[in-house]
This record gives sequence, C-alpha cells and structure tokens, in this order.
Amino acid sequence: MWGPRGAAEKFYGERRARHSHILNDCPPVVVLRRSGDRHAGSERVIGDIESQVRTGSGDTDRVVQDRIEEEHVADQQEHRARRMWRAVEPVHAVTYFAPESKEACDALGTKGYWMSYFGLRAAPLGAAPPELVTALFYNFHPAHVARAVPAVWAVASPERYLAARLDAVDAALHRVVGTQVLGGPEVAEAAAIARDAALAAPTAGRALAAANAALPWPDRPHLVLWHAQTVLREHRGDGHVAALLTAGLDPVEALVVFAADVGLDAAALRARRGWSEQEWDEAVARLAARGLTDEAGALTAAGRALRAEVEAHTDALADVPWAAVGDDAAERLVALTTPVVAMLPAGGVFNADNPMGLRLLPEAG
Repeated sequence: MWGPRGAAEKFYGERRARHSHILNDCPPVVVLRRSGDRHAGSERVIGDIESQVRTGSGDTDRVVQDRIEEEHVADQQEHRARRMWRAVEPVHAVTYFAPESKEACDALGTKGYWMSYFGLRAAPLGAAPPELVTALFYNFHPAHVARAVPAVWAVASPERYLAARLDAVDAALHRVVGTQVLGGPEVAEAAAIARDAALAAPTAGRALAAANAALPWPDRPHLVLWHAQTVLREHRGDGHVAALLTAGLDPVEALVVFAADVGLDAAALRARRGWSEQEWDEAVARLAARGLTDEAGALTAAGRALRAEVEAHTDALADVPWAAVGDDAAERLVALTTPVVAMLPAGGVFNADNPMGLRLLPEAG
C-alpha cells in the first residue's frame, strides 16, 4: 500500500492532471463539486472557489490547490466505516452495473432494468410481496416497486435469481479483472478479511443483511469477497434506514436531502425512484417548513447539519464489523482490493455517476 508521502504525491499528481483545465477559466465549482464530497466529520465548502476566483479575491492556482489538499485530508480523516464502504462496495455494485447481469436476467425472462434489479436484490428475501420490498428498500415509490414485484417471481423463482446474480458477477469479474488476479493470493486474503467482517456484522433489526447472511457462502475467493460485501452493504443500508427514521425523513424527503447535499441531478434521481414531480415538490415544502431547505430545495444550515447527523449515525452503526477485525486488517483489505476496484470502471461494471453518491477512494480512482 502507498505510504503517506507516496499516497499524497500520487493523489496530487492525478488530481492536478484531472483538473488541469480549471486553470483555463473553467468555472471551478462545476469541476470540483462531486458526489460524496461532504463526509461526516468534515465541513468542506467547495462552492466558494467560484466567488474567490471571479471576484479576484483568490489566486486560481492557489485556491484549486488548497481545495485539492482539503479533499485529500478529508479522505484520510473520514470515518472508518465510510472508508471501507468506498473501498469495497464497487465489488458488490458489479451486480447492478455489469452487462452480464442484464443478460442473465434477460435469459430468465425479465422485462426491463427494474424487474431485474428487484429480482436480483430482493431474491434473498424469498418471494417477497411488493409491500415488504418497498419497506426495506425504503426510497422507492410503492407503485414503482409494484410494477415489478410480485411479477418478477412469476418469471423465475428467487433461487434462480440468486444463481443468476452469482454467475453474472463471476463472469463479469473474470472478464474485467482476469482469472490470474482473481485466483491470486491477494484476492484470497481479501476474501478472508471481508468474510470475518461480514460474520461479525450484527443482523438484529437488519432484514436485508440477515437475508443475505443466511445464504450459503460461495467457494471461490472472489465470490466470497463479493458475498461478504453484499452482507456488509446491506448491513450498512439497513442502518441507514434506521438513521433516516430517527431523523424523521420519509422516503422522498430523504432523496431530496440526499440529492441537494451531494449534487446529484434531482430530476433524474426522482424519476429513477418513481416519484412524481408533485410528490417531490410536496416533500420540498415539508422540508422547508422544518427549516431544512429553502423553497427551491437547497439545504439550509439546519438541513446540512441534519444530513451530516444522518451520515454520522449511519457510519457509527456500520462500524461494528470493522471494529471486530481491527484497523490493521481493515486497511489491509483496502490495499488488497484497490487493484481490483481500479479495473472496474473501464470494464463497464462500475459507473462513477451512480445514484448512491459512491466515489472511489483516491487509491483506486
């Protein structure tokens, strides 16, 4: 793994290259505001670059460099559970981004992306009714779920979706990463650490984590790694729902706050989750009445504070598995998975512009 100095030099060099066009009068805020830039424990305001440069109160090169350094510090200081999610979640995300998954579901007879998505993700629950899937997935409109569930179980049994997703992930990882890497000692070691963490994840009150944890473990190390992260990401997601409930954010309100915070396209996110413009606007009005957004949906200081609280709560609830394995093992897992994760975007099995607001660690990006 990169040492602190080497990691910093690698990070800064890549970032300078990536953002070199900032110095050619491109509005800096457009380039530097990326999904997931704000983390619990850090308050980084990137938008003021624009005002500093345009008013002449700041030197462009210095301002950009300062912001790059702030971003690097925040990456290093973020919560352990969030860092581990960013490090390993892309391995699980292959399930939904890889063309092999679509091909496998098409072969089963599904129609459209969402039927395959709900079939693959909800299959560990058995032939769950739409009400249960809606409740556990939390931020989808009930009618959006009902268009696919329970029809998805008439197309194929949950057991067939479970087999299809494992086969699809196996094929995608072999295509992108290669047999030699997947069969190497590094992936085997990563799988062992991830499995230990997954086995330490408490599942009380966490239905999706429990359903996945109850499944048989695959035999091959790269699939063990994938299955472990599947358990861990659903464990984190179940905790996130608890944090949203504690914050008093209903499903569409949670999406409004999330989109405003991380800079996602609100209209695209609304459509992907099945909410109407009226329902979205009504959620904005409810949030504005609580002082969390303005009338246009932008977060107020109180809204940003609540969002930070939700994320801090989510991170704390997700940390038990990583506390169990310890810092050394967790960082070893980051080092071991980074070469694999770095290959995924170019292979078409991870989309950087994703609705989770998930951005790769600098080591993998």
